[in-house]
Amino acid sequence: MLARTASKRSSKPARKNTTSRPATDPRTILVVDDVADVTEMIALFLKHAGFEVKTANSANAALTLALQTQFDLIISDIGMPEKNGYDLAESLRERAAYQSTPMIAVTGYTEYDDRGRSLRAGFTAHLTKPINPAQLLNLIGELLG
Repeated sequence: MLARTASKRSSKPARKNTTSRPATDPRTILVVDDVADVTEMIALFLKHAGFEVKTANSANAALTLALQTQFDLIISDIGMPEKNGYDLAESLRERAAYQSTPMIAVTGYTEYDDRGRSLRAGFTAHLTKPINPAQLLNLIGELLG
């Protein structure tokens, strides 16, 4: 079920703020979805799992947050108004700080090429809704390994 385009974290170039953050600090995750209930559910689950979580209700809001904070992982819906998740992934991948950051597409889109399109846009993995929390947590653990 896991489709990956990026290599393991150990082969990533070091980010500027990684060395200044103590190893005990939680990993930071950005959750992006235009449906507040979905965003809150995923954020709550991840907070209980020990992650620091920020949320955005649009791709534009997510880009603003990504310029202010270096996230360790991004989870984004695909179908959002104005700018969709594909556009968000492409915009983030253009920034040096996010070229190797794991990104998970979480979407209700289940057409044949949706997975391929999300990977081509820059997502590391693609999950379809409804989200299985254990599967999401396992995937995050693997990507952040």
